[in-house]
Amino acid sequence: QVQFVESGGGRVQPGGSLRLSCAASGSIFSILDMGWYRQGPGQQRELVATITNGGSTNYTDSVKGRFTITRDNAQNTVYLQMNSLKPEDTAVYYCNVHFIPIASRKITLRSWGQGTQVTVSS
Repeated sequence: QVQFVESGGGRVQPGGSLRLSCAASGSIFSILDMGWYRQGPGQQRELVATITNGGSTNYTDSVKGRFTITRDNAQNTVYLQMNSLKPEDTAVYYCNVHFIPIASRKITLRSWGQGTQVTVSS
């Protein structure tokens, strides 16, 4: 079982910045990929950014150049620095971890955080 502590969401004006963080803990042997997804009103959940345990990153086109994903492997924490925010970035942001559980090192699992609301509005 994995527990998450997500923080950093809130309301900001267009052009502003926010930094999200997500700390994972629990029955984790090793974390592989970590990522952020978002779900806007009436929309499907979509990938925002991912980062491997080696530090390779991937971003959806709409956030390239504005968002930066980083991670602290020692703390099992992933961050999302969001700059130049736009109203269309308004969504619930979810962290996701792809990990090897302690119970069985022969499989990998994915688990989701509870989500944090980001609202960009003037």
